[in-house]
Amino acid sequence: MEYKVIDNVEEILRDDLISTINKGSKVSIAAACFSMYAYKELKKQLDSVDEFRFIFTSPTFVTEKEEKQKREFYIPRLNRESSLYGTEFEIKLRNEMTQKSIARECADWIRKKARFKSNITGGDMPSLLTVEDKEKKYVYQPLNGFTTVDIGCERGNYVYTLINKCGTPASLMYINAFESLWNDKDKLQDVTEAVIENITTAYNENSPEFIYFMTLYHVFSEFLDDISEDELPNEATGFKKSKIWNMLYDFQSDAVLAIINKLERYNGCILADSVGLGKLLPHSPLLNIMKIEIKAF
Repeated sequence: MEYKVIDNVEEILRDDLISTINKGSKVSIAAACFSMYAYKELKKQLDSVDEFRFIFTSPTFVTEKEEKQKREFYIPRLNRESSLYGTEFEIKLRNEMTQKSIARECADWIRKKARFKSNITGGDMPSLLTVEDKEKKYVYQPLNGFTTVDIGCERGNYVYTLINKCGTPASLMYINAFESLWNDKDKLQDVTEAVIENITTAYNENSPEFIYFMTLYHVFSEFLDDISEDELPNEATGFKKSKIWNMLYDFQSDAVLAIINKLERYNGCILADSVGLGKLLPHSPLLNIMKIEIKAF
């Protein structure tokens, strides 16, 4: 039985995979995230495989049964999904201005060769990478993610990395376990189309308006869960029954609710609406409604 330990220093995982993945191989991965830059590093080998299967070990790109998720779950999920375009340690690669061509090649490859599924149970799943061909079967584990850091091309924040590579017969147990999990519809949801759609956005030509709104979403999305029924201002104070409240435009009433929420939670906030929207004038309905609510505290 072949066995070795890869430390991503003296020997890196990418180089070992280059020698292990052959034309017609089947590659299966269970990991936290997938980066198209890792695909780029192994493009020649992955383009030649018969099949590529990937399991996100935590819910990623899944269709939610509930409309809202807890914040501590939602933010890590955003990070896993955005890793398609590169992780925090792959900023240098993103700055090389080759993202569009890599994204296009990766999306085309996924359509031809790959399938992605995601854990929908919320439970933990072990991470691994397997390579199968007619003669040999290998397993690499653990593998936190399929990124340039995890395959040894970039330096991350790991103190050390030890990846075990095993051949047959030990690898068969891992391969059979992956096969069983891959076919379990109660534990996994197919997210291939969602992955393709997200990668495609990296090379599609978008209007400036679309880019502006997408930027706003990515900047502020992690705060969206702050607005819930449990955290909305207490209407018992009567501010919604006031004459001033009925004078507000919709965008101004939204601002009032957000400001009151921030005042209650953080004891302060900044209203940064554009000039001319009625923030500071003495006769501003927005300012007056805030005075009423602040007095109610």
